[in-house]
Amino acid sequence: MGIPRGTYDILPNEVVTWHYLEKIARQLCERYAYEEIRTPIFEETALYERGVGETTDIVEKEMYSFTDRKNRSLTLRPEGTAGVVRSFVENKVYAELQPTKWYYFGPMFRYERPQAGRYRQFHQFGVEVFGSDDPAIDAEVISLGLEFYRSLGIEGVRVGINNVGNPEIRAKYFEKLIEYFTPFEAELDTDAKSRLYRNPMRILDSKHKRTQEIATEAPSILDFLDKESMENLEQVKFYLEELQVPYDVNNRLVRGLDYYTQTAFEYMVEELGAQASTIGGGGRYNGLVKELGGPEVSGIGFGIGLERVLLALKQQNVSIPTAAPLDCFLVSMGEEAKKASVRILGELRKAGLKAERDYLDRKLKAQLKTANRLNARYVVILGEEELANNQIQIKQMETGEQTSIAMDKLVSYLLEGK
Repeated sequence: MGIPRGTYDILPNEVVTWHYLEKIARQLCERYAYEEIRTPIFEETALYERGVGETTDIVEKEMYSFTDRKNRSLTLRPEGTAGVVRSFVENKVYAELQPTKWYYFGPMFRYERPQAGRYRQFHQFGVEVFGSDDPAIDAEVISLGLEFYRSLGIEGVRVGINNVGNPEIRAKYFEKLIEYFTPFEAELDTDAKSRLYRNPMRILDSKHKRTQEIATEAPSILDFLDKESMENLEQVKFYLEELQVPYDVNNRLVRGLDYYTQTAFEYMVEELGAQASTIGGGGRYNGLVKELGGPEVSGIGFGIGLERVLLALKQQNVSIPTAAPLDCFLVSMGEEAKKASVRILGELRKAGLKAERDYLDRKLKAQLKTANRLNARYVVILGEEELANNQIQIKQMETGEQTSIAMDKLVSYLLEGK
């Protein structure tokens, strides 16, 4: 038996890095006054069909769906927003003081071809804001995501932004896209052909080379925006400049989900090379709360794939803090000393020290080697003689200096040395 394709184990020495990513994200969200929400990893399949969009790659090809024992169709969450919106509606959070500002971490699941930084089970850090149409909130959300990359030390991240209008604007834009793509229909890839008359904007998001070439000369949605949408785009740009966020307007940026309205954005970094430069993104979804059974409440958010973040860190050779060293390794010699070491170890840990002892009855030399491998700052040696004199030997591993102190002074000695 082996691990399922597209998944991987995060071993203890790697978990330290994940903790660091989450720590940076949490600290950042706390500064921006966002609160954490946790939602189930599976939801009713209909949630994603309605919320994400039936013509998206996610719904058409990538969802892990199954039928439970009562014949209900459930799906492992492929993205975070739909479940968070469902929670916002179901718990009637819209009746509370707005805006609501949430963030989340968690595994997501998509059936796609595994490749560098992309897995079938992957992890996202995301934020969602409900209850404000202010373009300054758009800029804040975009700025928060960029600050996450910067706080980790990732360089060269830029923001691509677009305005994808509202449903009325897109209906007119759809007509022009259909008119443009129809003469090329025979040259389009299979997915593009199937979407041509259902949702032609999805064609702009195609990864197929020939389809991309054809889409290069397609009409721009910016030519179809009304005055309100254009003003919204200009205000978002203004606030991004106020926040010193580098951006480019990309009129081909549509994102891979159908719920976006008005602002859409992506984070890009060159170091990920030919495979893909996008390492996160999001946008506004002003109709999604109502679509999922709530009132007319606006929303905006982003999702950042943490595996892509780790890949960028690796490719830019950014060093990540490692686990804190062991404060103390307790070496015991003799049966009575071994018994006493259990009590002493408990006292050290209660005092907040990171401490460990030997559990395999190794010889003294082997115990010292273990302490060295565990990168212990101090080794505490307890033998029958020390026990009889109520003394204990302490060796500082960095300097090799060794001293003897009263046993009841051990905790204070180690705390002073931290």
